[in-house]
Amino acid sequence: MDRHGYLVLWCGVFGAVALIGYGRSLAGMTRVQRTVRVKGRIERVGEPRHGGSPKGGIAVVVSFRDPATGQEFTVTNDGECGETIGVAWTGREIGIHYPRGRPHAFRFSGHLSGGGRGLGPPTFALFLVYAGVVTGAAIDHGWPWALLGFCGPWALSGLYHLPGNVRDRNRRIAALADMAAVPGHVVAVLKSVTVDDDGHTSTRLVPVVAFTTLDGRDVTAHCESGLPDPAGSRGTDVTVHYAPDDPAVFVLDVGAERRSWKWDMAVNIVGVLVVATAAVVGTVLL
Repeated sequence: MDRHGYLVLWCGVFGAVALIGYGRSLAGMTRVQRTVRVKGRIERVGEPRHGGSPKGGIAVVVSFRDPATGQEFTVTNDGECGETIGVAWTGREIGIHYPRGRPHAFRFSGHLSGGGRGLGPPTFALFLVYAGVVTGAAIDHGWPWALLGFCGPWALSGLYHLPGNVRDRNRRIAALADMAAVPGHVVAVLKSVTVDDDGHTSTRLVPVVAFTTLDGRDVTAHCESGLPDPAGSRGTDVTVHYAPDDPAVFVLDVGAERRSWKWDMAVNIVGVLVVATAAVVGTVLL
């Protein structure tokens, strides 16, 4: 079989995967669509242990109700329970999802909204079909086809989303000025050590800060930025700036956060310009 045969096989297999995936989505049969999503409430927050592992997140006790049976469950986040809970306070609502009819197989989620229609896998399969066609065209007719084929869609997508991204980042930068400032305290520093296949050791330090909002909510949160010396930060008093409507959004260094958002916005703009230029070059060279 020559490369054209392999290309046909590649496109046929992933095209079939895409069609099956879109069909399952239209029929409401994807895993995401068959997942029950409810809101849970944090009933109790555990005290972090200095030197412990950050892997499991902040220890919490959560209650939720199964809408199908009306039964209420009280669970903890011990073990592998979905997304790590990095910010917690009593009364906070968090997302919980589980297969229909199996509430004991729950997983925590940082999103309270629905999980979509399960179009991610079939869309990726469709992208692989497109990538195969563009690669084949580039091999047969020259590399400018690769520039146009890959950079053209990225440029169009970037140009479409760029205004919204810029507005979103400007909104986030402006929101920093509206944050409330309260005193906080670093109550612990969590530590995890990993060793790769070559024997190199890497250490991750995660300070845990505690603060009380102006409306009386006692918040415990992982804080991986804004402290100059994370290893020796236990016991340090800090000023926490948080969004009044959501204390999970907080920073210690407002100036650094503002610079970070501006830099991120500049990187997005430059990235769109680069891929657009590459697409134009590919078009000219055809």
